[in-house]
Amino acid sequence: MTVLVAILSRLGKALLTLLAIAVLNFFLLHAAPGDPAVVLAGEAGAADEQMIAQLRERFGLDQPLYVQLGKYVAGIVQLDLGYSFRQGAPVSQLIAERLPATLLLTLTAFVISLVFGIALGVAAAARVGRASDSLLTTLALIFYATPLYWAALMAVLVFSVWLGWLPGFGYETVGADFTGLARVLDIARHLVLPALTLGLFFMAVYMRMTRASMLEVSQLDFVKTARAKGLSGAAIRRRHILRNAILPVVTLAGLQAGQLVGGAVLTETVFAWPGIGRLMFESLAARDYNTILGVFIVSAAMVILFNIVTDIVYRIVDPRIGARA
Repeated sequence: MTVLVAILSRLGKALLTLLAIAVLNFFLLHAAPGDPAVVLAGEAGAADEQMIAQLRERFGLDQPLYVQLGKYVAGIVQLDLGYSFRQGAPVSQLIAERLPATLLLTLTAFVISLVFGIALGVAAAARVGRASDSLLTTLALIFYATPLYWAALMAVLVFSVWLGWLPGFGYETVGADFTGLARVLDIARHLVLPALTLGLFFMAVYMRMTRASMLEVSQLDFVKTARAKGLSGAAIRRRHILRNAILPVVTLAGLQAGQLVGGAVLTETVFAWPGIGRLMFESLAARDYNTILGVFIVSAAMVILFNIVTDIVYRIVDPRIGARA
């Protein structure tokens, strides 16, 4: 099976998966307590039965659940995620405005966690049994066990409030009106804390897995043969051990890349980062069903996309997979 056919097959399965996720999320969300019409009427200061009935009729909430589901699925097929009755704008527009910030945060955190996790794992495996190996392993355990929200709050407290090195909140400096390179650097400074905080947990996972995988591969026969040929330790680690040890790390990274989107909800809320995670948090409080469902669909699509990209990267790293497919 060629790579193109494999990708097309994956895309077909992805569309069916997205449809199933949309239906499941629809029923789960409507099973939750709370009525959007009551929330809107309360905010308008006129929470009487007539006002609530008018709002329910206006937004289609008075129709049977299966009718609402049919309209919602039909909208998704047409790439229409509905209308946000809370914010008075199409859901696709709201998500399009927030999605770049989330992609910037999650992709930066993913690259940081993967690059530093693999690098530290290689360093620990090269120094197994030494003090530096114990130090790196201990730090990885601490990062792994630290709750994300606590790490985010401590990062703001230490690096923003106490030391004043980095901004603790927002996407860019409000009112600064930077342009060009100055704006890019300003956004980068605001990105440091949320990206590092979000990537710490996954960096610890990749480091421990890289270390364990390298130690396992280093005991295989082909590595012993390379040592017998007189190759240097660095060459053996780079050309023989790392290339084989990195395969399970790539697989795990692809599966966990989607979890960064879930972690972004807490991170964006703590750091006031204007992404879709924060949009979902705000929509939950407002009972904005359409926006919540839209964010769920886009998040699920991102997870599936990450998995497809992982499959492609896996085939590139290990061409034998494509030959066996």
